[in-house]
Amino acid sequence: MKNHTTNAGAALVLFFSLSGASAFAQSTSDAIDAHLVAARDAAGFDFTGTLARLCVAPPAVPNTVRDVAPGPAPARDTWFIEPAKVFDNLYFVGSKIHSSWALTSSEGIILIDTLWTYNSEEEIIGGLKKLGLDPAKVKYVIISHAHPDHVGGAKLMQDRYGSRIVMGGPDWDSIEKSVNGYPAGKPKRDVVADDGQKITLGDTSVTLIATPGHTPGTFSMIFTVRDNGKPLTVAYSGGTAFNFPSTAANFDTYIKSQSKMAAAAAAANATVLMSNHSEFDLATTKIRMIASRKPSEPHPFEIGKEAVARYFVVTGECAQAARLKLTQPPK
Repeated sequence: MKNHTTNAGAALVLFFSLSGASAFAQSTSDAIDAHLVAARDAAGFDFTGTLARLCVAPPAVPNTVRDVAPGPAPARDTWFIEPAKVFDNLYFVGSKIHSSWALTSSEGIILIDTLWTYNSEEEIIGGLKKLGLDPAKVKYVIISHAHPDHVGGAKLMQDRYGSRIVMGGPDWDSIEKSVNGYPAGKPKRDVVADDGQKITLGDTSVTLIATPGHTPGTFSMIFTVRDNGKPLTVAYSGGTAFNFPSTAANFDTYIKSQSKMAAAAAAANATVLMSNHSEFDLATTKIRMIASRKPSEPHPFEIGKEAVARYFVVTGECAQAARLKLTQPPK
């Protein structure tokens, strides 16, 4: 009788344990779905690339990030695109996938992000010259984060033109610690960005917003552009994809940063959303639209304050879903 009672008790414990696990799994699954739906609704037709990258198939990244040497340069036709004037004082000197932006001022140029090492010479230096801009007038280069597709031309600008390089401290650290990532040489540590710092050149300023997550030293930005003289505020997202080690703590950092940048964009009344990848802000598509824009039409990049806010809903909700997936029991 004793053994029968013990066995029955054990069976009940097992039953309730399994029931609890099943309920937890269902609850987690429902919560994930809710975040995905919220992200989808926020994306609409404005941020389909962001939704696809972050919510549909975000890659799982191992907890150890390898310091690897870059591979060979891809074929030119896979990345080359002509430069373009986008606003009165902002020019695109990027590639098909990655963006670099030249913000002009009364005393020179502020360059934002610098592509890869292999294409920064042609796209940035060559692009500025095609647009009638002097690369030697680039006084500041702001690097949103120290991944090779954005920091590649920093050393070139520093060595050739004496441009001041601005980057977050943790990302300067990662460059200095890298053994294999910079076979052509590293930029020398220069301006270490601070949260809320303004990089001012003549009549133009860029406000730096610390948004760690994508990398520990990622910075986003707020600055003003002009459309036929009309001032517009840009919210520049410095790091979007989940290519950091997949841990709950890292997702928490990322989520907090998205909320922070959303608040900064709202406070600045930003109506333009830009980033360093065309898949997130549709930059190359919108640039093509400028050529056929009619005088009565809004600028393709001017999407409105509400849409800018929705961008950070997408990034935050997708991150919430990805974080919850870490706790989801294996099937």
